[in-house]
Amino acid sequence: MKFLDLAKVYIRSGSGGAGCSSFRREKFIEFGGPDGGDGGKGGSVYAEAVEGLNTLIDFRYQQHFFAKNGQHGMGSQRTGKDGDDIVLKVPVGTELIDEDEETVIADLTEVGQRVLLAKGGNGGWGNLRFKSSTNRAPSRANPGQDGVERTIWLRLKLIADAGLLGLPNAGKSTFLAAVSNARPKIADYPFTTLVPNLGVVGIDGKEFVIADIPGLIEGASEGRGLGDQFLGHVERCSVLLHLVDGTSETVAEDCETILNELEAYSEALYDKPRITVLNKIDAIDPETLAERKAALEEVTGAPVHLMSGVSKEGVNIVLRALWSEIEDDRRAEDKEEPWTP
Repeated sequence: MKFLDLAKVYIRSGSGGAGCSSFRREKFIEFGGPDGGDGGKGGSVYAEAVEGLNTLIDFRYQQHFFAKNGQHGMGSQRTGKDGDDIVLKVPVGTELIDEDEETVIADLTEVGQRVLLAKGGNGGWGNLRFKSSTNRAPSRANPGQDGVERTIWLRLKLIADAGLLGLPNAGKSTFLAAVSNARPKIADYPFTTLVPNLGVVGIDGKEFVIADIPGLIEGASEGRGLGDQFLGHVERCSVLLHLVDGTSETVAEDCETILNELEAYSEALYDKPRITVLNKIDAIDPETLAERKAALEEVTGAPVHLMSGVSKEGVNIVLRALWSEIEDDRRAEDKEEPWTP
């Protein structure tokens, strides 16, 4: 299955059915009076987050979703049938954005969340509704209300607790495969990872989710390489894990490259808690390792962890550091009081 995290759809709710203008005309029934029924309500368009989906690929092959119109009212006081609703089933973590690509309509982060995108038009009143003590034979009937037509953007952002960052071949996929049951493609050439991967990690009886995205390079914010199109998948994370290739002779410059691209993409993402790790230490001699760790700490201004995704040396220490940040973030969310009008 192909991975698709952005889709554009065109939706339209159903129009309401017109009311009926009718009079009862039967033999031996004098002064039958008005008996026109109301029109049916048009169908609405909803979006709902469901389980079992992790991509928006379904919306590549169908972009137009039109709800049914309501049926017209009929004589003998018969009301028209309501139009059927349409439900767009999307993965958990999908943002619904207006046509301007800036206004967020809704953010579906839990299974079962549903939002109304376009309300169906009301059905028109039949002439029976207008009967009164002073107007015994009204011929007036209302037309149905028009449906709503709009364009919606769907943007998927994966739900994960921690996000992996780094240059291509920094060892992100190797780390994910070492600590979880995820099996991302691993090779010795840049941009092995082409789509985001998720893995569930366990440490000290606790579990959390890690997201691995394709590597960034200098100029990613300007579209170089795979660009920064997948950075949105780590925006929801509590903490970022920045892996730096320890076998590189320019670890400080490599680290600055990623930090610059983060800042260019989003200040909020740049300010997230971040843990920096010097990876592939099994392939470095102790003297060189000490020099590169010191250079990295000078750039980040924070302690740098040492790790090898292949030999798993230092992996548990890194996982515990990640869990500490995730736990703090969850506690902060629990303390936040719900907003009330």
